Amino acid sequence: MGAGAKGHLYLIDGSGFIFRAFHALPPLTRKTDGLPVGAVSGFCNIVWKMLDGMTEADRPTHLAVIFDKGSKSFRNEIYDGYKAQRPPPPEDLVPQFPLIRDATRAFGLPCVEVENYEADDLIATYAAQAAGDGFEVTIVSSDKDLMQLVREEEGDPATITMLDPMKEKPIGVAQVVEKFGVRPNRVVDVQALAGDSVDNVPGAPGIGVKTAAQLIETFGDLETLLEKAETIKQPKRRQTLIEHAEQIRLSKRLVTLDQAAPIPEPYQDFALQPTPAPALIAFLKAMEFRTLTRRVADALDASADAIEADPKLAVGSSSLAASATAEGATEAPQEQPAFAPPAVTAADLPIDPSAYEVVRDAAALQRWIDDAYERGAVAIDTETTSLDEMKAELVGVSLAVRPGAACYVPLGHTIGASADANGQGDLLASPQTRAEGQMPLQEALTLLRPMLEDASILKIGQNLKYDVKVLARYDVAVRPVDDTMLISYALASGLRTHGMDSLSDKLLDHKPIPIKELIGSGKSQITFDAVPIDKAAPYAAEDADVTLRLHQIMKPQLARDGVTAVYEVLERPLLPVLATMERAGVQVDRNRLSRLSGDFAQRMAALEEEIHELAGESFNVGSPKQLGEILFDRMSLEGGKKGKTGAYATGADVLEELAALGHDLPARVLDWRQLSKLKSTYTDALQDHINPTTGRVHTSFSLAATTTGRLASTDPNLQNIPIRTEEGRKIREAFVAPEGKTILSLDYSQIELRILAHVADIDALKEAFREGQDIHAMTASAVFGVPVEGMDPMIRRSAKAINFGVIYGISAFGLANQLRIPRGEAKEFIDAYFERFPGIRTYMERTVADAKASGYVQTLFGRRIHTPEIGASGPRAGFAKRAAINAPIQGAAADIIRRAMIRIPPALEAAKLPATMLLQVHDELLFEVEDSAVEETIALVRSVMEGAALPAVHLATPLVVEAGSGESWAAAH
Repeated sequence: MGAGAKGHLYLIDGSGFIFRAFHALPPLTRKTDGLPVGAVSGFCNIVWKMLDGMTEADRPTHLAVIFDKGSKSFRNEIYDGYKAQRPPPPEDLVPQFPLIRDATRAFGLPCVEVENYEADDLIATYAAQAAGDGFEVTIVSSDKDLMQLVREEEGDPATITMLDPMKEKPIGVAQVVEKFGVRPNRVVDVQALAGDSVDNVPGAPGIGVKTAAQLIETFGDLETLLEKAETIKQPKRRQTLIEHAEQIRLSKRLVTLDQAAPIPEPYQDFALQPTPAPALIAFLKAMEFRTLTRRVADALDASADAIEADPKLAVGSSSLAASATAEGATEAPQEQPAFAPPAVTAADLPIDPSAYEVVRDAAALQRWIDDAYERGAVAIDTETTSLDEMKAELVGVSLAVRPGAACYVPLGHTIGASADANGQGDLLASPQTRAEGQMPLQEALTLLRPMLEDASILKIGQNLKYDVKVLARYDVAVRPVDDTMLISYALASGLRTHGMDSLSDKLLDHKPIPIKELIGSGKSQITFDAVPIDKAAPYAAEDADVTLRLHQIMKPQLARDGVTAVYEVLERPLLPVLATMERAGVQVDRNRLSRLSGDFAQRMAALEEEIHELAGESFNVGSPKQLGEILFDRMSLEGGKKGKTGAYATGADVLEELAALGHDLPARVLDWRQLSKLKSTYTDALQDHINPTTGRVHTSFSLAATTTGRLASTDPNLQNIPIRTEEGRKIREAFVAPEGKTILSLDYSQIELRILAHVADIDALKEAFREGQDIHAMTASAVFGVPVEGMDPMIRRSAKAINFGVIYGISAFGLANQLRIPRGEAKEFIDAYFERFPGIRTYMERTVADAKASGYVQTLFGRRIHTPEIGASGPRAGFAKRAAINAPIQGAAADIIRRAMIRIPPALEAAKLPATMLLQVHDELLFEVEDSAVEETIALVRSVMEGAALPAVHLATPLVVEAGSGESWAAAH
């Protein structure tokens, strides 16, 4: 402590410690459950080394650790772009935020954070107050933003210096001058000019730290510089300062630390106390830091063996803090406890449905809710009257807090009556038919809602999007969530199905009660509300119990398999986004569909007449058997092959090959089938899918239905409407915007080709994309040696077919069929393509080799797509190789649009734009927006989509998004 100082205050930049520790050390996980603890270990080692290494002379009298409360501060209100481009924290780091707070308290140190203020502001406030009272202050950090606080006046004991904890070097005025070229009191002026790309502080374009320091030294301070900018001799520099003066002043406000921030406790309360050995050693043992535990025990003269690890600190890899990623926070709030897994694990107890409790009153339900708060997590499942979440009535809720401890809360069971198959009816069963022994629905929801919405309680479920949507209809916003189906998908895409029954059978060796035992099947099937409570309870509670056990087994595997980031960044955060989209739905014009259905029917009838005339007789055009007999027996066309049933094959591939040979009848049948499919699948079926309450169509997006990460649309499927046909366009005309709103379509342009150019490292393709060339014309020119100017459209079409086909492993046969050219010519095209772009062949061969070696391929973002068939023989081998080649490309495209979808809603909310994301169809996103905000929304969404790969992946080819708007989907696309 300096001579004359009243005391010595150490202020530790806790948030800086966290990130320095995380990035400086290799990954570390706790052996018992795979919990990432590398940053916790680094933090503890740094703090202990600092405390243990202090001599009596330099030991502070007061000490506190200061943290950031969250990702937002008052600076975001000043400038919404502040730190906007910063990525979310690494997924392995998020669960460690609350643990580091626990570690701080285990050391017996104050832990300080304040909403809407950064740790730097709190440090500045405490430092200014303490120094003003005559204290010596040491800021333990290497953060350049804190250097503005340094002060060392000769003879003044109230100095403020910094200490780099990694290098163990002091930072005083001399070091600040070396860093910024000016003394500490002018650091903010230099920062205002130079800006900061990390924090997105704009500064003055083209002016760096060195130039900024020269300018400030010349003019004295920033305001004088701006007032006298016209006197600067360099024209470009002069113009920059004049044009961007207000931006520079804004930047100074952003970089200036608030020395009057609201502080929760005075620095006088930070008097350094002796390290509490039992608490610290218990924490270190719980984290399994054996070396540090022994070192601390020896130094504190305590017995590590005699101190039991505190079970409340034995957090599992399902730490609630992981939810911060999905919520968009930089760090988890302090009050969010880490989830402590039950002492009894999934494998310890047999599953016994007869042991579950039926909860029939508020007191019993409250006990389960209290247990959920104690555990920090609860598995939930809902039972309803329908699979359609937009119509389903809530019949009951099941909860599980540890293996074997599960309950069922019946809410809507009836006697002698059942809701219809579509789940129609009131949200509450009528009193006349209501079964006894149930809680009133609203009473149960009043108790459950706070827990289900509490950010400190992790809600675990299987296909939880369904339950989230059902409960949203009852004004319950479930958060945060973990979904065992999505965890399984991240772990084993391509290896197994991800349904609960299948996972239970495979991982728990247990077959859950089949739903058919309760509700039956076929015409005699009943809805769940008609199932007696004594039969419903074991089934429903078992679902929650099984889900909790699956979570205990699979969640730690994410870290062990290195796919935590895939789950935390690409899977879990998308769940609430899709739930919101599905609930929003899209408006469909029933009258347009009806007219179009009639038009299709008339055209089908005309085609039937033409087909019968060509065939020379009438037959059922929709019968493959009759069609085969006409084509190959009566007309004697070539290529007829009979299957095991004895009927001729008449699939689309057969008919397309016959049509390519010039036969009219199969061509007309293809046209008829297309119209028939569109009529039955869309113009007729979509009318039935219009929700009677909302008047909109609500599709359901499946997150785990494909191996590559692409979303699937069901009930109805809106992703297979033909894009390039007139009929498909007419169907899209029926998807309309309400009065005063507009439909927006934003679509990635050739995203898979851009990814191919990047992963295969094809310089010519990368350059063409960077320069905005017509990629198909460029390819045609390169492969076929023809100039781009005046190119024959058929040559460009051939190049386009190869460009897109090569991603899917197109064969000469397939290309010949597509282009209606001889197979030999198609083979020459493909050979010429690979000769011109040999890197593509190299990529294909490398990818197949990697798949054979590891059993999976990987996208740019770490998604693993397993390839169990890669070693097969025969036709399966060819298919497996093509799938392996395509998967990293299609998967990366899927990952990019997922990343965009996750970021768009908060971006729209932050910009206060009246826009809603409605649909995702392949590489396209559809929005509904108020007419007045169309252009602003397009600009914002395009920016998010084009930057969606960053910061994880820097593509060598730019992402380009095409936008359109109109009264309908057809007009916008």
